[in-house]
Amino acid sequence: MSLADTIKSTLVPVHREGWPFVAAFAAGAIVLGWLWEPLFYLGVALTAWCAYFFRDPQRITPVDDDLVISPADGKVSSVGPAVPPQELELGDREMTRVSIFMDVFSVHINRAPARGTVKTIAYRSGKFLNADLDKASSENERNGLVIDGPHGEMGVVQIAGLVARRILCWSKEGDELATGQRFGLIRFGSRVDVYLPQGAVPRVAIGQIAIAGETIIADFNGRTETALTRVS
Repeated sequence: MSLADTIKSTLVPVHREGWPFVAAFAAGAIVLGWLWEPLFYLGVALTAWCAYFFRDPQRITPVDDDLVISPADGKVSSVGPAVPPQELELGDREMTRVSIFMDVFSVHINRAPARGTVKTIAYRSGKFLNADLDKASSENERNGLVIDGPHGEMGVVQIAGLVARRILCWSKEGDELATGQRFGLIRFGSRVDVYLPQGAVPRVAIGQIAIAGETIIADFNGRTETALTRVS
């Protein structure tokens, strides 16, 4: 990779939701510098981290109705059967769940794992346990979406964590989402669960690193052909 490519991959756009925080950190750096000059450089470092946290890079998304794409950047923390949250109204039977844990260094923009209509959006208040724990799915503050797609209804749940105190979802019920389309964000460290429709076969393992909008986390019908892609 050339130096120009390295710089381009590092200096990615900051999402608009992040600019007020970047501005606040920058103002804090100025105040700290006025109190004691060495603190200014600490403030500058924190401002740079804040901009990095809210980065919003482009992604190359596979476009194929038989594929389910990761909704979040981070580590796959669980793959297996689980009953979806009651507020999603997906029934009380177990569905295959794929969980992706985002730490404070992950990209925190969430993307639709499949195309479809947003049938339900349901927010539930709760605790702020470590999002890497399995019980965080049922006990933590969360926001869930049900996407009605080509293979049926799919649940996508944004879960707050120890540090996260704000879940953002700018999609609305009735919206049509494309695979890989941005639908929300969680500040600052969290998790996203995907409840797969019947027939979906997981294609990731616990501990694997997933990339939102790019990594295939499941597929239908054992499709192996190369999918078309879209930059988003």
